[in-house]
Amino acid sequence: QPQLVESGGGLVQPGGSLRLSCAASGFTFDYSAMGWFRQAPGKEREGVSCISSSGSSTNYADSVKGRFTISRDNAKNTVYLQMNSLKPEDTAVYYCAAAPLPLCNRWSVILSADFDSWGQGTQVTVSS
Repeated sequence: QPQLVESGGGLVQPGGSLRLSCAASGFTFDYSAMGWFRQAPGKEREGVSCISSSGSSTNYADSVKGRFTISRDNAKNTVYLQMNSLKPEDTAVYYCAAAPLPLCNRWSVILSADFDSWGQGTQVTVSS
């Protein structure tokens, strides 16, 4: 049974940084593309970033390009999201997700439908 556990969320001031982690178990991690999504109150879930199984390919939502970096450590079965220059509009619950395939979407979009396992989420609040 796949299990994804996010950590690293919290309260940060605008302009600050956070690093989210997602520990994976119960499936072949180094075969799966991994993604990060977020959902703000009253809004739909939004794809933030995806990384291929090898880590050689990444996709980002336009809203986070240049500020967020996704990475993975296949030896530790862990995927990370480094978030810099945080803005109040980044406030959301952040979810880690695993895909059944090794590559991210060929059209460089990050869609919930491409992922079949989800974590419980971690809250990120950006506020002064």
